[in-house]
Amino acid sequence: MDLTTLIGLLLSGILMVYGIGMDKLGNFVDVPSVVIVVGGTLAALIASYPFGILKDIPKHFAVLFRGKMYNIPQLVDQLVDLAMIARQNGLLALEDKAGEISDPFLKHSILMIVDANDPDKVRLVLERELENMMVRHDQAAGLYEKGSAYAPAFGMIGTLIGLVNMLKGLDLSGSGGSSSIGQDMSVALITTFYGCILANAVFNPIAKKLRIRQDEEELYCSTVIEGILSIQAGENPQYLRERLLTSIKRSQQQKLLAKSGRSDGQEGAEE
Repeated sequence: MDLTTLIGLLLSGILMVYGIGMDKLGNFVDVPSVVIVVGGTLAALIASYPFGILKDIPKHFAVLFRGKMYNIPQLVDQLVDLAMIARQNGLLALEDKAGEISDPFLKHSILMIVDANDPDKVRLVLERELENMMVRHDQAAGLYEKGSAYAPAFGMIGTLIGLVNMLKGLDLSGSGGSSSIGQDMSVALITTFYGCILANAVFNPIAKKLRIRQDEEELYCSTVIEGILSIQAGENPQYLRERLLTSIKRSQQQKLLAKSGRSDGQEGAEE
């Protein structure tokens, strides 16, 4: 479980409260400003996106807190094992292994080569599926990126509203007109404050984390595609391992290659 998003949001709130001061915190609470900025931003997002995307917001937060889901080194080991089985027993032997795999993309990829589909067709179908997946993830992250653009804009709208009301109040005769200057000016300034907080402490961090999770899934699926096509082509498992490892960190490459070397040495000794 990844709590960094929650920790960051709470920490930013605590630091801002500390910077403002508990005794002055009431000066930064203004209901009309909240309505203008938060309400306006949410209304603009609802107007910008169809219900099909908006209803997935709870799933977006589940992605934020679920932690890193894809283990590329483990995937490489799994693909190498599948390659060894395919070389020894043929592609049909992978059908039973596919039933043991929970990830739907990897399972679907294995079944495609088991069914003896043309390699070009396999690549086309899997890359199209990956592309559609990335489009959905782009829409999810784009929702919060758009929110980070709307929030400061509504902060400026609130600023204009406060300034207009303040200037109108100056035209009124008597003290009654000038008595609302402080309230109108607070709306003008606090709405900008709320807009900046909403954009930079809420929407932008959420969008960035979703982009990171998107990149992780794209790397995973791309590795699956290359590995599955190599298995179908009958490539050497050791060569497959070295080629797939180019997509991960060098430190992880060295560990996996060393592990592979030890395994090969043990097999040679047994023979």
